[in-house]
Amino acid sequence: MLPRLASCCWSARFLSHSLLLSPLTSTRYNTKCLVNYNMTVDNNLLAEPMRRANFRLCNVSGHISEVLEIRAEAPKLHVLFVPGNPGVILFYKDFVEFLYELLEGTASVTVMFLRELAAIGHVSHSRKDLEKGRMFSLQEQIDHKIDFIREELQNIEIPILLVGHSIGSYISIEIFKKSPEKVKYCIGLYPFLTLNLQSTTQLFIGKIAKSQVLASALSYLIASLGLLPVRALRFMVRKSLGKSWSVNAVEAACSHLSQYHTMRNVLYMAMTEFRKLSETPDWTFMRERKAQLAFLFGVDDHWGPLNLLEESGSASIGEHV
Repeated sequence: MLPRLASCCWSARFLSHSLLLSPLTSTRYNTKCLVNYNMTVDNNLLAEPMRRANFRLCNVSGHISEVLEIRAEAPKLHVLFVPGNPGVILFYKDFVEFLYELLEGTASVTVMFLRELAAIGHVSHSRKDLEKGRMFSLQEQIDHKIDFIREELQNIEIPILLVGHSIGSYISIEIFKKSPEKVKYCIGLYPFLTLNLQSTTQLFIGKIAKSQVLASALSYLIASLGLLPVRALRFMVRKSLGKSWSVNAVEAACSHLSQYHTMRNVLYMAMTEFRKLSETPDWTFMRERKAQLAFLFGVDDHWGPLNLLEESGSASIGEHV
């Protein structure tokens, strides 16, 4: 459920490649590639100043939501990122900034490829309990993102590209279905589209999530860790979960996941995810829109196993690493 932050560079590179070959524009753009053939970061390029994502709170249909964004003066494209579960948007700060930098380039006619990039977190997956203990289902999180597009992006005339991670891929597809006039392309990174009956991890999480007693107990246990000194909590997170995580990701885990309301919402959303994703994915829609869809699968990712690529019946809409 937690973000595969170690795959940030490759995920962003795949995403930019998919974007540049998408039907959003008839012009092919060159990207400023920040990774070399060995998939390591190019330190010379990273030494250049990088645009930082701005964090803000916005009101979406009465719900205070956390947003990261990088704006451009005259954008030609708006990229909207939808997180997985947990939907703590600060987990993805480095990814958002890296992606923006990776897409920075020039067209073959030397016209700047300008775009805006925004990332919106899930309701109540936040540091403060702004919803007073209310829990939000998968469908309510989908509706929340649709409302965000309607309220925050209603006046933009440029195409919207949706990028989803894990369950965010499923959410993005549902948004795509309901907003085809605005959304022109959708990319799923390590997509969670249906239950994996072979995954013991999913079985374990599912049993906890559907039990109010177990979900509450686990949430209280994790929240109690927030009473530890900050340095001790950081050490525990880095050693147990985030050995390859960035400083920003570790800080987000310490500040958000140590909140009772956040963990309860994570588990409640997981329960509704598992219930909905027990159904067969809408392969018909995805095949019909395969020119506007792209997926990145991981060979060791139980949330989006490679057999999904085979079941889709169209290898042209997915790749794996």
